[in-house]
Amino acid sequence: MSDKLLEMETFVRVVEAGSISAAAEQMSVAKSAVSKRLSDLEARLGVQLLARTTRRLNLTDSGRAFLAQSKEILAAVDIAESTATGSRGLIQGKLRITSPLTFGLMHLNPAIREFMRLHPDVRVDIDFSDHQRDLVHGGYDLGLRIANLGDSQLAARPLTQIRRAIVASPSYFKDKALPKTPKDLLELDCLHYSGASDSRWVYISPNGQKGAIEPIARINANNGAFLRDMAIAGGGVINQPTFNIYQAICSGELITLLDDYCWQELTACIVYPKTHYLPLRVRAFIDFLTEYFDRDEPYWEREIAQAVKQ
Repeated sequence: MSDKLLEMETFVRVVEAGSISAAAEQMSVAKSAVSKRLSDLEARLGVQLLARTTRRLNLTDSGRAFLAQSKEILAAVDIAESTATGSRGLIQGKLRITSPLTFGLMHLNPAIREFMRLHPDVRVDIDFSDHQRDLVHGGYDLGLRIANLGDSQLAARPLTQIRRAIVASPSYFKDKALPKTPKDLLELDCLHYSGASDSRWVYISPNGQKGAIEPIARINANNGAFLRDMAIAGGGVINQPTFNIYQAICSGELITLLDDYCWQELTACIVYPKTHYLPLRVRAFIDFLTEYFDRDEPYWEREIAQAVKQ
């Protein structure tokens, strides 16, 4: 890569990473090398692109204009090089992904294995966290989010609907009556996912009325797998996404409660930075995931339905 393009790529990386040190780590070069490239670029252009303070870097007006053009130029160079070398259409390179922990371990794991089997020249760097990572500053290609996104600075592709269910171990009800209404849950030991933005358990009743309860949690935890296993052991009642509990429902370790109520649903989405150009490996992975997960009825719901029939 020429010095001009290298300086341009470094500038884009610094802006997206949010700092010189973060960009240096992403590019596997010394922080001093990144600083020099930025200084050389600004000296050559004769303008200041970044206003540096002790805490952050801010784009100047010139920097903002140069950033947009730089991204377009780097994308065009990428396409031109892959065309010239005959690798256009070859899916290769590193995918940087962020995903919620439990969903990623249970469902993204096999999907990524299959994608890499189909495309052996792809490498994957994945960050599991139930906290929403900043894709741009973190240098991620895409992230998986389970939420109703609303307005967002990110582009999004829906993957599948995420249904919730109220479940507990059959042993928990050996000396207790099964709940008949959501309010009955308030008398039981409830296990709560503390990572949720809303502590209420929201539902729609059989007659279509919206409602919510706010149980006093006997146990709070920020991991769904922990709460699932606690419920299986007879520790109480949980309100969980079915992707996390479907195996226990199918095996009979957990039973569903208040099935005639519809508990709050969310959507699993792929999110990625809005840009005119997405690398082929990113576009291919997004397309792969949208086919892998059924938009209306994911495979874990089909397994639950089959188990109920038996």
